Amino acid sequence: MIKLKVTGMTCQHCENAVSEALSAVSGVDAVVSVSHEQDEVVLEGSPDMATLIAAVKEEGYEAEAA
Repeated sequence: MIKLKVTGMTCQHCENAVSEALSAVSGVDAVVSVSHEQDEVVLEGSPDMATLIAAVKEEGYEAEAA
């Protein structure tokens, strides 16, 4: 399991945008959960962390390894 701290999400639409962006990253097997209340994303797989962070930033949010 990989956890990311994602800030800037405020609603379900934000969660969906982040989930879709991360699902498209090579190496992501599944996006387990996305929570704007906890500023957290949990996913499975073995993707490159920098690529994950870049995908989140491209959607307009900030991300870092949790």
